[in-house]
Amino acid sequence: MAKGRGSASVGVVFGAVLLCLLLQSEVARAAIYSVGDRGGWTFNTANWPRGKRFRAGDVLVFKYNRSVHNVVGVDGRSYGSCASPRGAKTYNSGNDRIKLARGTNYFICSIPGHCQSGMKIAVTAA
Repeated sequence: MAKGRGSASVGVVFGAVLLCLLLQSEVARAAIYSVGDRGGWTFNTANWPRGKRFRAGDVLVFKYNRSVHNVVGVDGRSYGSCASPRGAKTYNSGNDRIKLARGTNYFICSIPGHCQSGMKIAVTAA
């Protein structure tokens, strides 16, 4: 006997449900980290990522006094030189949420002297 049209629609529904479950599990795995823990985004936070395991999609929350600090996403070269390149994304809300990309993510405070005083982090996400 030949299969009816119902068989194909069951397969499509099953595939859609499976896709939704996979997407949901990816979202559920994302972790949220408060940079600097209770101290927040401030001086001498460069070592804060040590011992933590980050994944692409995890969220870093930068809490700081927005009248005296900021957060700038930079590349490795700018991180090393504590320079904010032209066109770099600057955050200044005092409560910034930044999703990590796969690889190393670099952040500095671009207020003069702050990065040089340890207000920078490099976070590697698997």
